[in-house]
This record gives sequence, structure tokens and C-alpha cells, in this order.
Amino acid sequence: MVKVLFVCLGNICRSPMAEAVFRDLVRKKGMEDQIIIDSAGTGDWHIGNPPHKGTQAILTKNNINFGGLTARQVKEDDLAEFDYIIGMDTENIGNLRRMAGYNKTGYIGRLLDFVPEAQINDVPDPYFTGNFDEVYDLVKKGCENLLEDILEKHFRV
Repeated sequence: MVKVLFVCLGNICRSPMAEAVFRDLVRKKGMEDQIIIDSAGTGDWHIGNPPHKGTQAILTKNNINFGGLTARQVKEDDLAEFDYIIGMDTENIGNLRRMAGYNKTGYIGRLLDFVPEAQINDVPDPYFTGNFDEVYDLVKKGCENLLEDILEKHFRV
């Protein structure tokens, strides 16, 4: 069993988008019972809220289910529980590493670390930019490559 947690600032735009996209990819591989997927935010502003309307629209446009997703905040226990903690940007990674301190954690890295050809390191926050199409393209590519990496390392597929 591999556990993946996607993290952004408020858990209403980027990380729930990544969670939904990754769930869809994992489902298409028939591996839902082998990979657990969740998302959370480093901040607490949106706890309990559904994904942002822009995230909902782009996921709907691409036929990706986001039902049941609600924002939550990262907990200290998450850092030990999840094998992969995937932040959307450098600020998220810094916050996660500060939370982790010297405790044992899973892998902590940015989603775009899995997209070496990307011209940027951080997935832009569409809450501020409004560019949900660009973010979706980056998230999709990052999730595809992350899944390939997990399959190679943990399932030898």
C-alpha cells in the first residue's frame, strides 16, 4: 500500500485538483485498492469547503470526478502516515519541512520535481492567477509522472 498526500496553501485549488486527477489515473490503472490518495492545505482558511469553482469547472471539463472532496489542514500525523507528500510550491515544501522537524516523514517534494522539462518549479496558484487551464496541464503531467515513478519503485510495473 502506497499513500500519497497532495498539499497546497488552502486545499481548494491545486491540491484537490491533483488529488482528483491522480485518483482518476490510479482508477484507470485498476489500483485503487493499492494506492491511497488525499489532499490537504497548510492553512486553515477553507476547512470543510469544496474545491474552488474554477477547479470544479476544469475537472468537469476533463470528465474527472471530484465528488466528496473537502478542504482540510495538514496534521502532524500526516507527515509520518503518507509515503509521498507532494507540495505544489516551494512555500508549501518549506512549511511541511518545518512541521516535520527531525521526525521521520515520507518523501516531501514538489509536484513539478516529477516534470523535469517544466520551465517552472512551482505550480502557480490559480486562486490568485485565475489560470486554471495552465494549472490543470501542469498538475496532469506531474501526476502522470508521479504515478509512473510510484509504479516503478513500488509495484515494478
